[in-house]
Amino acid sequence: MGLFGRRRSAGPDAAHRLLDSPEGPAPEGYTPGEPVDGEVVVYFADDPRKLYQLKQWLPVFELLDERHSVVIVLRNLATLAELSVLTPLRCVLAPAFPDLVDLYELSDFKVALYVNNSVHNFHSLTQRRIQHVHVNHGESDKVCMVSNQVKAYDRVFVAGPNAVARHRAALMSFDQDKLVPVGRPQLDLRPAPLLAPTDRRTVLYAPTWEGENASNNYTSVDVFGPAIVAAALAVPDVRVVYKPHPRVPLSPLPSMVDSHEAIVRLVEDAAWRDPGAGHQVHADGDILAVFPGCDLIVTDVSSVGLDFLYLRPEQPMLIADRHEDRARLLAEAPVAAAADIVDSTTLAALPATITDRLAADARREDRRAARRGYFGDLGPGESTARFLGAITETAELRDRELALLAATRTSAPGRSA
Repeated sequence: MGLFGRRRSAGPDAAHRLLDSPEGPAPEGYTPGEPVDGEVVVYFADDPRKLYQLKQWLPVFELLDERHSVVIVLRNLATLAELSVLTPLRCVLAPAFPDLVDLYELSDFKVALYVNNSVHNFHSLTQRRIQHVHVNHGESDKVCMVSNQVKAYDRVFVAGPNAVARHRAALMSFDQDKLVPVGRPQLDLRPAPLLAPTDRRTVLYAPTWEGENASNNYTSVDVFGPAIVAAALAVPDVRVVYKPHPRVPLSPLPSMVDSHEAIVRLVEDAAWRDPGAGHQVHADGDILAVFPGCDLIVTDVSSVGLDFLYLRPEQPMLIADRHEDRARLLAEAPVAAAADIVDSTTLAALPATITDRLAADARREDRRAARRGYFGDLGPGESTARFLGAITETAELRDRELALLAATRTSAPGRSA
């Protein structure tokens, strides 16, 4: 059938078994042509460049697996190879569309989860006996957060009130009953901090990438990035940390690559001149593990800013506006009203602004209000509980709907009861 899989590890120290090539034997625990046990499918069709979208969900999906058995269905062998060492969750490779159809027809999955809007998701959406749920890979005000593609899913899990309003404002003829606010389960996780303790205040510059197209380009790297970092380094008694989006260093745009490399040189040169300052670049690692050691963030319109808002609402935030359209920014990104804006008109004063915000935080109450707008009043652990409960309810709904369809077919004219 062309399907290849890896079984769930027998324990945390069990060796991962991976199919190295389609010509090799199927790994133990999976036989092509037979069903795969599992209740929840996590469908991910993309190559490893987009694995960051799935990686942030893995700890949550591993918790979900304790209630509802989870299988990750992949379409790319390189993605399977990389993912297999990151999680004990079972992975199955269905490279061709007929492979995927056979897998779904032979198995009895109840819920399929999607962390992006890949065009290949529509291959999976052809399966009619599954409840299809879009969970996305972040909460932000980017235009890509609301795609007309969400109409194809049975349910759309979102973070909170602002996300509901975002869909209402952007989509025509959309059934808003599909929206299920669940918070942001990833923010209940507490990864080990990446930054060592320091007596200095830490300024984090965490920009996004340039997006797939011009309308989804919110990055400050190529327009303000080096100037932002230079301004932060000019503030006395600070540690500067540069944590770009994973796709910034891989950008095909020369302007992005040049600016990123200029930022890296600035930070590394500052670290060489003052080894005790702790200035550093974190190209890898979990951004949530960087937050605990930070006193102020400079970021773009992205999920990073909102994650920081949720986890560190007491710390100042600055948002860069590459479009230099203050009215548009405030209309499209409500969090901007609770932050200082970085653009060409404020860049010269940025060292003073950072200094002032570290000394006297004037926008704390604004940020708390913004946090409620994006995430409601959810406390620690409540997003995870709500997410797990919503999956259970969706699985139960699937069973009821499937039974109803069966009853309808049986009682249809021309069929025996």
